[in-house]
Amino acid sequence: MAAAPRKIRVLVAKVGLDGHDRGAKVIACLLRDAGMEVIYTGLHQAPEQVVEAALQEDVDALGLSILSGAHMTLFPRVKKLMKEKGLDNVLLTGGGIIPAEDEAALKKLGVGKLFGPGTTGDEIVGYVREEVARRRAKAAPAAKSKRSRK
Repeated sequence: MAAAPRKIRVLVAKVGLDGHDRGAKVIACLLRDAGMEVIYTGLHQAPEQVVEAALQEDVDALGLSILSGAHMTLFPRVKKLMKEKGLDNVLLTGGGIIPAEDEAALKKLGVGKLFGPGTTGDEIVGYVREEVARRRAKAAPAAKSKRSRK
């Protein structure tokens, strides 16, 4: 009998000085209620703290909530740190008040879909599930080939 797939693990974080975390808490509860394991880091986290937590918690996705306007600084910094720590296969996504042109620039850096006000919970849950499944499927052949070379 095949083992059940591991639950999706998501780290939800508030990076920087932004003190508004109601939305992050709502998203954390929404993902939890959808059957995912959710870790919420709390307010005022440094990018280094968030990436280290993502590494330690072995997450599939990292969601940043940024309402401070610092998204063009914080998302690239977190993405760079993720790459340095070998978290290339972890989805970096998030939300806040992010203009479309900034979202396009962040996407070019490898940031996933970003969600603004009015996004439905179903859209967020569906995206995380689909993107994590895609990344897991992409990683599975690489893991098999490494085992077969031993």
